Amino acid sequence: MDRLLAATQEAERRHFWFRSFRRFVRPLLEQATTGCARPRILDCGCGTGGNFRLLDPFGRTFGCELTRAGIDVARRHHRRLTRASVTHLPFPDGSFELVTSFDVLYCLQDSEELLAAREMWRVLKPGGAAIVNVAAMRMLTGNHSVLSEEVRRYSRASLRRLLQGAGFSVVRMTHTYATLFPMMLIMRTAQRLMGLQPEEHAGREIAIPPAPINAALAGVLAIEAAALKFVDMPVGSSILCLARKAG
Repeated sequence: MDRLLAATQEAERRHFWFRSFRRFVRPLLEQATTGCARPRILDCGCGTGGNFRLLDPFGRTFGCELTRAGIDVARRHHRRLTRASVTHLPFPDGSFELVTSFDVLYCLQDSEELLAAREMWRVLKPGGAAIVNVAAMRMLTGNHSVLSEEVRRYSRASLRRLLQGAGFSVVRMTHTYATLFPMMLIMRTAQRLMGLQPEEHAGREIAIPPAPINAALAGVLAIEAAALKFVDMPVGSSILCLARKAG
């Protein structure tokens, strides 16, 4: 996981993947915080803290992260951080209007997955929202799965079961990176056939591509982000979900 955090820190400002992720998430943040004056936001598993640049305009942000490496980096540009597991959040019931979980749940063991979802529900105020992003579609398992210590990839049905089992009501759920699905399917099928790379080599998966390729892929995904304002995508390597705690 420390290798993933180090590689992510380098990539998250410029890599087409992270730039597109922020485009996908921003409309859900707007929807979740409409009518809330300066909501309290908790990023559960904040990693290196790169997503605070996305979250800060929407409210007063807090983060929790289990790894020492992540906390050390995140504290360089954010103060309201706690070293803690997402399965045992050190906050009172009903502390936040919004919680986020970006690419965390799929790394948890089966015994921890529901605990984490229930903790997010617990620390939300009634009527509060959760935005969750997870890896999707088992057929897209590849070298990146090694780097992220991936335990599972979700379907929409399995993510819905998890969130509803924790008490949430699902508002919106869609796949993302749908436009890259054919390319990823071919590439990751080939990776599995050849044998997945060990962790020390899998970091190449999030190396920033040459500038023209990076720009072209960012442009394609910008079109997808615009389309997502109106339609849900049926396939893609991630699932993005907005859920609410009953008021």
